[in-house]
Amino acid sequence: MQTGSTTAPERAARGITARESRAAAAVARPGYKWIALSNTTIGVLMATINSSIVLIALPDIFRGIGVNPLEPSNTSLLLWLIMGYLVVTAVLVVSFGRLGDMFGRVRMYNAGFAVFTLFSILLSLTWLHGTAGALWLIIIRILQGVGGALLMANSSAILTDAFPTNQRGLALGLNQVAGIAGSFIGLVLGGVLAPIEWHIVFLVSVPVGVFGTVWAYWKLHDTGHRHAATVDWWGNISFAAGLIALLIGITYGIQPYRDHTMGWTNPMVLVLMIGGAVVLAVFCVIETRVSDPMFRLGLFRIRAFTAGNVASLLASLGRGGLMFLLIIWLQGIWLPRHGYSFEQTPLWAGIYMLPMTLGFLIAGPASGWLSDRFGARAFGTGGMVVAALSFVWLALMPVDFSYWEFALALLLNGLGMGLFASPNRAGIMNSLPRQRRGAGAGMTATFQNAAMVLSIGVFFTLMVAGLSKALPQAMSSGLTAQGVPADVAARVAALPPVSVLFASLLGYNPVQTILGPQVLGQLPAANAHFLTGRAFFPSLISGPFADGLGVAFAFAIIACLIAGVASLLRGGKYVYAEPDD
Repeated sequence: MQTGSTTAPERAARGITARESRAAAAVARPGYKWIALSNTTIGVLMATINSSIVLIALPDIFRGIGVNPLEPSNTSLLLWLIMGYLVVTAVLVVSFGRLGDMFGRVRMYNAGFAVFTLFSILLSLTWLHGTAGALWLIIIRILQGVGGALLMANSSAILTDAFPTNQRGLALGLNQVAGIAGSFIGLVLGGVLAPIEWHIVFLVSVPVGVFGTVWAYWKLHDTGHRHAATVDWWGNISFAAGLIALLIGITYGIQPYRDHTMGWTNPMVLVLMIGGAVVLAVFCVIETRVSDPMFRLGLFRIRAFTAGNVASLLASLGRGGLMFLLIIWLQGIWLPRHGYSFEQTPLWAGIYMLPMTLGFLIAGPASGWLSDRFGARAFGTGGMVVAALSFVWLALMPVDFSYWEFALALLLNGLGMGLFASPNRAGIMNSLPRQRRGAGAGMTATFQNAAMVLSIGVFFTLMVAGLSKALPQAMSSGLTAQGVPADVAARVAALPPVSVLFASLLGYNPVQTILGPQVLGQLPAANAHFLTGRAFFPSLISGPFADGLGVAFAFAIIACLIAGVASLLRGGKYVYAEPDD
């Protein structure tokens, strides 16, 4: 009986090794695509859980290493621990996607699992304290981001290679659902585990990473077309230098500078941002001159690719920083007013944000499956309109809202983002030639991650601008009314509003942290109790916060609507036709 296998002499004659023959047989099996989906989903889940678990665990991490992140000299440590991972993934995903096209996407993806797991172990073994401990965490976290970039740059291309065109939307939808679910699972896990032992939050991903590394090496095989090329060194160097400068400028721009509430007038920030933009312009020139560019500018001639990436960038810009503000809204105002201590708010903020995850879980796979049949345009545009409407609804709510209304608005936002994300990613990947899928996926991930960092800068700037108008006067009069000396009240009122936002984000008792035990100890017990209780600070900040929140929501609405227009311009359903198809 004749089988599909080949003999050793036949393989030798065709230049095929025994391992390549086994890989081809494994890939040909009907179930291989589901193995690829499950493995890449585990990778995305691990990376996103690890990202958000750190956000909620920050208070316990800083207490564990003995650093007060709210001291002005430590603000940069806090920001780099939050944003360092995002910066390095934004910079490296294009290069790693390009390397995947050249040397094999599965090989790069497997390396990502191993690197991510190794640095997760090193984070969990942190023994240093003080500034040295914080710097260790930042450096190892950045190196962990190298593994995350390898995973993100190649997972979408692996799925696109494994699935036929009529199932890619569903596959990418399920993969993205895992990413969103991981973000919120991380919030809850961080809130539960960090108070027990903060090292555990880094250890959570280790068993998953070890299993994923072994399973990926054992079961995943390269099915895409490898494109022989040389490494674009000048392109890589200029792109990394320009984007790093730009993102570092944004990171320091949201920090206070001298007597300014923010750092946008800081000469260093201006040099970094202007210089970064100039270097990126030089990078674009380089990419038009080299034979094998890392950033294929020619891909932007593909209408579906360009429109999808513009829409994705704007959607990330509209929602990235806003997630921080929703958490601050819950932790700094709503939860304390409804009986939760400030220390409890990080965990409960994650729980109360779950309706957004539910919306994404419902809409993501469904819209991905439907887009396989009808194309991405209607779902991408409709999703952005729905998301904009949810932001309008949130903007119209009072600061002390009714939770069922807030939950429904979050559910609507999750449905809108879910409607958009899966079809948009599938539309981008379907538009690419086989040999460009790694680079194209990396370009898309770069736009998203860079937009997230930019979004955080934009929304924090808008909020600080709103708070700085009314908060100092409200803070000064509120403190003096409770017996705080006028000079102390004036000094506290002059503190940068960003300190208040960070205190709320970290679950610290803001007034207790700002005044300190020495000032509070000199006040009557009833006054000190009132100032540090659950009513004073939320009432004090509600008005100024509402002003800043309104401006931030307006920005999010505009970004989503423009993203919807960009999605509308992508054209009808489009799948790149390979020359040999």
